[in-house]
Amino acid sequence: MIIKICGLRTAEHACIAAEAGADMIGLVFAPSRRQVSVAVATEIAAAVRRMPLPRPQIVGLFVNAPVAEINAVAEEVGLNLVQLSGDESFADTLGIRLQIITSIRMDGSKREAEWIGAGVRLLVDAHVSGAYGGTGTRADWQRAADLARRVPLILAGGLDPTNVAEAIAQVRPLGVDVSSGVEEGGVKSATKIRAFIAVARGTPGL
Repeated sequence: MIIKICGLRTAEHACIAAEAGADMIGLVFAPSRRQVSVAVATEIAAAVRRMPLPRPQIVGLFVNAPVAEINAVAEEVGLNLVQLSGDESFADTLGIRLQIITSIRMDGSKREAEWIGAGVRLLVDAHVSGAYGGTGTRADWQRAADLARRVPLILAGGLDPTNVAEAIAQVRPLGVDVSSGVEEGGVKSATKIRAFIAVARGTPGL
């Protein structure tokens, strides 16, 4: 079970996630209340890399950004993976040097079908018109479960410590991703981060 804690904005919370056993931490470079600058992201990444092994992979989240910008940020920060959460087509991503995670929102679009067939790692999020994730809205678990039987996927969208076990049991994803579900008043909560990881790790039968 891959566990990703996304939208981290401080080295403190990134290290808490690492200590608790997160496999990935997500840093948002797209316009958002969780957006971090390259300088702050570099500080967070450096703090995580000072943690003892095993350490989480550092994922940079971008929305409709040019390939050259993605590669430059990835190199400066020291990202391990790139997450694309916009309207990018497969052709738009040619030239990205790192492994890609692509967000799809189960909206039945041509883009969604293209990415499902592309053989890349998928992250299923909720479909909210005009938004690119991080809304706290629950994804369609039934459709996600249907897709998970065909391709490996990471489930996002409205997860929190109280429902992640049910989500894992129903969808059977490769991993889970959380952002707003481990926040209090828009700020990451150390207690909720630890609880989310503990519940996801302890789900029976996985």
